[in-house]
Amino acid sequence: MSALAGLVDKGLVAPDWAEALAPVDERIAEMGRFLREEVAAGHGYQPAGDLVMRAFQRPLADVRVLVVGQDPYPNPAHPIGLSFAVERHAWPLPPSLVNIYVELRDDLGIVPPRHGDLSAWADQGVMLLNRTLTVRPGDSNSHQGKGWEAVTERAITALAERGGPCAAVLWGRHAQKLRPLLGDVPCVESAHPSPLSARRGFFGSRPFSTVNRLLEEQGAEPVDWTLPAYDDVPAR
Repeated sequence: MSALAGLVDKGLVAPDWAEALAPVDERIAEMGRFLREEVAAGHGYQPAGDLVMRAFQRPLADVRVLVVGQDPYPNPAHPIGLSFAVERHAWPLPPSLVNIYVELRDDLGIVPPRHGDLSAWADQGVMLLNRTLTVRPGDSNSHQGKGWEAVTERAITALAERGGPCAAVLWGRHAQKLRPLLGDVPCVESAHPSPLSARRGFFGSRPFSTVNRLLEEQGAEPVDWTLPAYDDVPAR
């Protein structure tokens, strides 16, 4: 059985994504072997195994916004397989996510929640895709260049080949290098929300309203960027 077929059987990858990623099936199998070696060597990896491909659980056909991140947060127990998101009870929130919430409030007047779980965006067709899908706990960028890039490049190319309605959000130079793969997909580009760069072009960039305008220009419904307040999240 191919790596992707096994992931589809487990409900971890949508069938149309498996078809689109077929050219990199062997690379995905290689990454599985690499992760098992990381565990055997005592390094481990995150997010948890059943969350590594989470960005591909929802159908390719439903994606209308792509948000590119770099790699999962290195803090243990934080990553949930969606770029910029964290586990619902993680606190304090990562600085980049805090800045995203500041811009969300300034752009659309939406009061951010007391958690960092962005699953509600993913449920609306916002693909929160990290360039590298795993990381060693506590060691940022540790899985960069190990093979995930071929997988995520294929995913982005497949999304461009599918066509609209779609818009892409590319924060920072690392993400903006992927612009040529996106073809005719309109892109929202700015500085990264990291504290190191947010004041150099991220704040005030209005990415959320811009994405909605681009979707509406393509005849699609806008995204409701409001995030739910969950009952099990304590007051901060």
